[in-house]
Amino acid sequence: MIEMQENPTKFEGDFSSLWRLDVMPPIYGLSWWWYWVLILIPDPDKPGRSRQLMTLWSTKETKAVRVSGHWWEPGSRMHKDEHGGFVIPGMVCAWWYDGETMHEPLTMRECRMAVVGDTHPLWPGQGDGLGAGAVIPIEREDLSMGMSPGNESMWVSLSSDREARSRGAPSSFEAQLTPWWGPPSELTYKNNEIALGMGYDILRLQGMKSRLVVDGEEMEGTAYFQKVTVQAPSVPWFWGMVHFDDGSYLDWFMPHLTPLSTTKDDKPWRKRDAVRIPLKRAGIFHDRKRGKTHEFDNCEVEVRKSDQGLQDSDGDLLPNFRIKVWNDSSKVSMDIRSVSRARWTFDQPTRMGLVSHLTYNEYPFEVFRLEIEDEVGTRTLSDYDWIHGNAEHSWGFLH
Repeated sequence: MIEMQENPTKFEGDFSSLWRLDVMPPIYGLSWWWYWVLILIPDPDKPGRSRQLMTLWSTKETKAVRVSGHWWEPGSRMHKDEHGGFVIPGMVCAWWYDGETMHEPLTMRECRMAVVGDTHPLWPGQGDGLGAGAVIPIEREDLSMGMSPGNESMWVSLSSDREARSRGAPSSFEAQLTPWWGPPSELTYKNNEIALGMGYDILRLQGMKSRLVVDGEEMEGTAYFQKVTVQAPSVPWFWGMVHFDDGSYLDWFMPHLTPLSTTKDDKPWRKRDAVRIPLKRAGIFHDRKRGKTHEFDNCEVEVRKSDQGLQDSDGDLLPNFRIKVWNDSSKVSMDIRSVSRARWTFDQPTRMGLVSHLTYNEYPFEVFRLEIEDEVGTRTLSDYDWIHGNAEHSWGFLH
């Protein structure tokens, strides 16, 4: 357990590798880099639920990959210049859940992108190399994301595609993300090389305050950020995160083997989805009420049919999840109800003419049961004004 710090004026941590894409040498067909921001806005019309904006800036070391039906062929490789800046062939993808409708994709664009830190000659002004920088898609519209000088805030700029606007989506999104408090707003770093150069490299800011302007309408909420390098086959996983009104943060992670590894359809719930062999169990709870952080190496995730018959845009039943994480001194268990779904499918040609597949799902949810048990006592939903989060469930085997 780690004691907490309060009310930072900037994001703390080592951001020196934030704008580097060469921390791990690339592996053809496996390496995948992305920056990912999730913004959650309490829904004033539906207490317990949140409006959500997800944006992804990514590139992959591959000849071709089909993303939700769109064949993307990078054509050229990543280029690093003498000043440590990168130009990459990539995609910007986003979805927006407005509390009623999932606008998906909100944006899905192929483009070249520049990734630069503040010591690069292209950066306006003098930099210190301690975190400021940006991902800048080379597009007519501003689709950038970055860290401001002094690591005092991040920004996200986004415009929706014409097709999404024709279906009723907003046209512009501008966000400013600032520190919230203590550990959730301190950068965490994990690097693990498994074998033969395969592994992962992850930077995360787990909890931030957000100010989001959607077509001129200002909203306030919270946000999550991560920069990920993965160079290994993608196996199925469960992951999810929760923001509490007091600033507490919870997440869980369980990659696993399952018969769904060979599944290529994208129905979100099915009876046969019951057998799993966990490859790892992990979670963390930054408990602001107690002033402690609990790390978990025990995790259980159970998938159930929606208890209210909620469906996605295709009419398929959404899942509920029962999550439990625990250690020797504390346990968190909760039931969550998916209220919408964004799905992304990936198909990548591999050996002998075969095509590997991954279905990746993100579920805005509401919590309808919560128990937090520790040496002090038990807390439930009534101890919090609001709790918002997002859950991931993927299947397939992309390689």
